Amino acid sequence: MISWYKKPCWEHEAARHNCSKEGMILVGKLEQGLVQIYTGEGKGKTTAALGLALRALGRGLKVFMLQFLKGDDTGELFSTQQFGDKFVIRQTGLGGFIRKGKAGPEDAQRAKEAMNLAKDILRRGDYDLVILDEINVALYFELVSVPEVLKLLQARAPHVEVVLTGRYAPQEIIEAADLVTEMKNIKHYYHAGVKARKGIES
Repeated sequence: MISWYKKPCWEHEAARHNCSKEGMILVGKLEQGLVQIYTGEGKGKTTAALGLALRALGRGLKVFMLQFLKGDDTGELFSTQQFGDKFVIRQTGLGGFIRKGKAGPEDAQRAKEAMNLAKDILRRGDYDLVILDEINVALYFELVSVPEVLKLLQARAPHVEVVLTGRYAPQEIIEAADLVTEMKNIKHYYHAGVKARKGIES
């Protein structure tokens, strides 16, 4: 459930279209945050998390997306700028691809810094929805550990909803979640030679 309180519209640009005649808007705060996981081999895990973020913004919630491993320009980095501090995306990776067992010292350092930032964001509770994008892959590459992530989830502010995305979600993390969705790859145009397209995949 969401607890509602009134704020002046000028303080909440992301949802100005819902302003009342008195110039006020109802802004929500989740009473109890849950843990969601989007995993699996299919396309759409980050995309689904971004869709949830858009819905949360429309209800006056604040969103923070922390992207593990990613460091390349993607469309969401530009489209979210209009929301100001209501929707923040922070990339912590070097960009490009990493193979299991081939991560370097800088990859490990970046992952450590990302975990420290995630811990701070989740504990403070300034953001209602926190998306830890590709953290499951960071776990798979052993850049972060399962106990670290479990401790992270347990120490968060009670109202914060957390989404963990990426393939290879470990069973221990799945068991700690309230919702788990597995994306299944039935058909993908990549196998027909279609490369990543700006605005669709990036």
